[in-house]
Amino acid sequence: MTTKEFKRKLSAIFSADAVGYSRMMGVDETATVEAITDCRAIMGGLIMQHRGRVVDSPGDNLLAEFGSVVDAVQCAVAVQKEFQARNAELPKNRRMQFRIGINLGDVIQEEDRIYGDGVNIAARLEALAEPGGICISKTAFDHIETKLPLGYEFLGDQIVKNIARPVGAYRVLMEPRVTVANEGGRRKTVPVRRRKKALLAGGAGLILLVIAGLIWQFYAPHLSLEIASPEKAASPSPDKPAIAVLPFDNLSGDPAQDYIADGISENIIAALSKISEMIVIARNSTFTYKGKPVKVQQVAKDLGVRYILEGSAQKIGDRVRITAQLIDAATGHHLWSEKYDRDMKDLFALQDEIAQKIIVELQVKLTEGEQARISEKSTTNLEAWSCAMRGLKLFEHPSRENNAKAMALFERAVELDPNYVWAWVRLAWTHLVASRHPEWGVSPSESFRKAVQISRKVLALDDADSDVHALLGNILARQKRFKEAISEGKKAIVLGPTNAQAHVLLAVTMSKVGRFDDAIALVEKGMRLHPYYPAYYLIWLGAAYRMNGQYDEAVKVYQQLLDRSRKGEFPLFAAHLFLAEVYAEIGRDQKARSHASEVMRLNPGFSLNKIRKIVTYGYKDPALLDRRINALRKAGLN
Repeated sequence: MTTKEFKRKLSAIFSADAVGYSRMMGVDETATVEAITDCRAIMGGLIMQHRGRVVDSPGDNLLAEFGSVVDAVQCAVAVQKEFQARNAELPKNRRMQFRIGINLGDVIQEEDRIYGDGVNIAARLEALAEPGGICISKTAFDHIETKLPLGYEFLGDQIVKNIARPVGAYRVLMEPRVTVANEGGRRKTVPVRRRKKALLAGGAGLILLVIAGLIWQFYAPHLSLEIASPEKAASPSPDKPAIAVLPFDNLSGDPAQDYIADGISENIIAALSKISEMIVIARNSTFTYKGKPVKVQQVAKDLGVRYILEGSAQKIGDRVRITAQLIDAATGHHLWSEKYDRDMKDLFALQDEIAQKIIVELQVKLTEGEQARISEKSTTNLEAWSCAMRGLKLFEHPSRENNAKAMALFERAVELDPNYVWAWVRLAWTHLVASRHPEWGVSPSESFRKAVQISRKVLALDDADSDVHALLGNILARQKRFKEAISEGKKAIVLGPTNAQAHVLLAVTMSKVGRFDDAIALVEKGMRLHPYYPAYYLIWLGAAYRMNGQYDEAVKVYQQLLDRSRKGEFPLFAAHLFLAEVYAEIGRDQKARSHASEVMRLNPGFSLNKIRKIVTYGYKDPALLDRRINALRKAGLN
């Protein structure tokens, strides 16, 4: 009889357990199951983002494995901060906290499962952690003590169940730390929160205090990103360093070569957007400055950022010359600059090199060593990339003709490179747009079927892409599979924390299921990430306010929509329609009828029978739709 051989390896083990899960189940099983499912999805996304894998998630526990203990601890801190932020916005009865334990140890691997004392110790350490806290073993601490800007508290050697020898344990303080000298001349590490007294006690207290202040600026614990109101969407955030990547200038003298400069900017934005501790302004906002002379201080003020990245690209024959510079707009200082002169065939390697160097510099200047994950969804086929960039330019100016041309260019891009995820996602969106416009001469059902087909394909190609999950969430919501749509939308945000569109698309789904507080928060966060947001953001924000009974806020938002509609950014009759509805519901009948008459003047064929075809009025609960239709009837529409 042969003995089965098992693979052994050294792994960082992450064990998380929900606090008070049994009690919560006894109070409300359905709400608790929904909450734990959401939490698992969030943790799973962050684990993937930090290069780990979920091994198992039975009941209220989650077990994960990392190749690096640094990644495991960074992930644990990100998880706890994410749940702190979520809980701050939830009623007490819906808040869920976790304890997390981390150990670096030897494990046995059998297929996808892992066993052994390395796993058991992580589970015992988890039980020693405080609610919302992290406890790590001494073996883990020894590997991260000098690598992460965190504070630690030694808990002593702990005797834990079924482990023969005591286990050294440390509590992770999740705060920045500085090193100071004590009275005996020995050096010790203290968290920044308690740094002031210790630093002032030393002869170099003032200098160290300044240094600690700089560390605090970038490493203070973040409970949540402050959500700006529409009027203050561009106000700087005190919580996270914010950056805008301006469109690179095309210095070739040939407008047909714009796609090279635009594509480089797009790739850098995509890379920086993977850094969860930063605010990266959306491409569509920064590209409003394309071709315009700008002052970085004014751009920084307009967009609510401190750091600006700008550059240029020039194609000369078969070569490309690129410059890039990172500027601190608060001081005007250039933090970093570089020039490159390469063969055109090396463009993709050059883009990767630029992105890597910028991220390294940002780690030093902005985020002090956060591990950035650069997406691998791009292409190395220059012609495919060229088609995709030109298709994007057309897609951003929607019309029947532009959508058809963009669709053809995206189709050509994926034909040239079948693994080009970015182009596949945009191709799916051209079909979704077409499905909303039967007057374009296409079959809505066929267009939607193609979008569904593509979404399945891209998920198989890259299930760690934020845009892929945002696309899936939108499609599932259209299919009225709302629970799955919300799950996909949350994954999109975890994988793309600065993806403005992902936030707003999830807000749309939240509105449809009647979760209006969530919808408001998501749209407002999308506005912060995309200060020059498109007019349709206002539709969903106004609708959520209106359905939430926040009528004054709804009127203000719809008035903004009306102002922008008068500039041609949105159908004018629809802005009047929304105002007629909200004024009718709050009893301002004269104003309601005035806006209703404008609806009929601008769109004589309008009738309430068509209201169900307007996406803004689609709800899971028919009573919500009836409420809105009744308000429109009161305004005088039939």
